[in-house]
Amino acid sequence: MQLITALITSLALSATAVSAQSQLGTGGASAPKFSYGRVTGTYPGVRSTGSNGETNPNRPSLGTPVNQLSMARLASVNSVDDWCTFGPPGTDQPIGNIEAEAVAYCTKPRNNARVIPDGTLTAVQFIRTPLYVQVSALGDFTKIGVMPGDDGGELDPHGATGQGNPVGGNVTSNVTGTEVFYEEWMNFVSHDQVCIRICTAAGQGVSAAQQCEHELDIMGCQFVMATGRVADNVFESCDGDAAYPPGLYPQGGSTSTFKQFFVGSYVNNGETITYTNGAEDQATPTAAFSIPVSSNCASVSTIGNAIASIVTSASTSTSTTTAAPSGSSNSGMTSTRGQSGSTLPRQSTTSSAQQSGAAAPAHIREVGSAAWKVGAVMAGAAVLGVAVLA
Repeated sequence: MQLITALITSLALSATAVSAQSQLGTGGASAPKFSYGRVTGTYPGVRSTGSNGETNPNRPSLGTPVNQLSMARLASVNSVDDWCTFGPPGTDQPIGNIEAEAVAYCTKPRNNARVIPDGTLTAVQFIRTPLYVQVSALGDFTKIGVMPGDDGGELDPHGATGQGNPVGGNVTSNVTGTEVFYEEWMNFVSHDQVCIRICTAAGQGVSAAQQCEHELDIMGCQFVMATGRVADNVFESCDGDAAYPPGLYPQGGSTSTFKQFFVGSYVNNGETITYTNGAEDQATPTAAFSIPVSSNCASVSTIGNAIASIVTSASTSTSTTTAAPSGSSNSGMTSTRGQSGSTLPRQSTTSSAQQSGAAAPAHIREVGSAAWKVGAVMAGAAVLGVAVLA
């Protein structure tokens, strides 16, 4: 997506002013609801027109074999207890090192993907808006291979080379009543939080690419996805207003767009290519413009799949799933990316409206390429590794 790079300072949007405006996102009169006009799920740029990744099934489906060696990269976001995130294929590399090779992990056995073991998730908030569906989750994501203390990274269908992170990654949702492959999405993953947004509608007033902005890698869940406070031990599903597109700041009748600065590189066919995003002298805001209100929230007691844990093993058993032959992949391509370094704000009780809070400081971590180790496999009733059932 082409963005207009505008210095926040040139519009007198100091970090203090931006933070103060964000506090009005739960109903303050100075932060009006984002107005975007008529939108549809068939507007250009909403539905995917690209090929399905070669490691992925042809279509999303429930009840596929549980395979913790799977390299499938098809993630679905459907409800509070039926969603996926991308994560590392092994346990010995930071997310930033392996974004191009990340794989799908799901709360239910689906899409030939790996599963998120019971006990991983401590809070989940599912939000459905007119423009996107979104999951924000807290938990111990070392259980899906994220390294302890890893501040995480950002996954999206673009990447430094335009081939996606992960390469061949696809997303779907059935919130409209049918399974749809969508073009634009973004996913932040760290050791203690995950958030994923799939953009499901657009129109002349807003594009799917704007609502799923993919160049704010180091800003994290709360800033990019305008995530409110997520309550520990609460698993809830809500309707919500759509947030302003990430990085968009209306001010005095005009609009400023924050574009994150970082310098990165990627390796393509043995050649290291360096690129620069944004401007080094621009100011970095501390929070999203506003946090949209949510409503009609309903809770479930917990989320589970009867798999309590999966112990890593030296097993070299191969995947029992069948990959679709379509699409292309270049898993030998690696890239350096910024990491989120931010956390979701927590609260101890539920709330019918999301509330705002300042994003943690961002930072950039240089990363490189590496090999990975994989864990155990359980395919149907055949245990190929060591699985502990709840």
